[in-house]
Amino acid sequence: MGKQEYCVTGGTGFIAAYLIKSLLQHGHTVRATVRDPGDEDKVGFLWELEGAKERLKLVKADLLVPESFDDAVRGVDGVFHTASPVLVPYDDNIQESLIDPCIKGTLNVLRSCSKSQTVKRVVLTSSCSSIRYRFDAQAASPLDESNWTDLDYCKRYNLWYAFAKTSAEKEAWRIAEEHGIDLVVVNPSFVVGPLLGPKPTSTLLLVLAIIKGSL
Repeated sequence: MGKQEYCVTGGTGFIAAYLIKSLLQHGHTVRATVRDPGDEDKVGFLWELEGAKERLKLVKADLLVPESFDDAVRGVDGVFHTASPVLVPYDDNIQESLIDPCIKGTLNVLRSCSKSQTVKRVVLTSSCSSIRYRFDAQAASPLDESNWTDLDYCKRYNLWYAFAKTSAEKEAWRIAEEHGIDLVVVNPSFVVGPLLGPKPTSTLLLVLAIIKGSL
């Protein structure tokens, strides 16, 4: 099989950076979406990856802007949608900072993919949070792909990250079915490991706080 071209959304994220690194190492061309391709402090590390100068393209896109992913996915063989906002503690505007970008962003990416004549598969990074929060979690254990987080449970206990990720994944499956998109979803839990980017992720900071005993 010849070398392919892939789009990775949220290119500066932890998972995205490792995907980009692996794809480049295997000789593929990568289009990575970022909010500002000219922000050297945030995207500079990507250009240091092996093969980046030859086969990496940074494309400007915004989760909240419809059609902003059209150019990024046009002509590629597959899409890895990893872009997602993170939950910031004590944020008073959860709807605008977390829920809208997560749900609308996923819809915007899938809709752009539905217009493409070349995309063979979309891989969505969801979360274990879209599976495990429910009133009957113990009775339903072990949980599998047939189980969903209960949105009412999330509302009762202010689990807004889980609410956003669950809603976004459900919308992704709906759009995929409507448009015949080959969708694969992964639902990771804690994601840890050596950093490729300049800033630690929220998960790494949480694990570090546990190790230090400050949490």
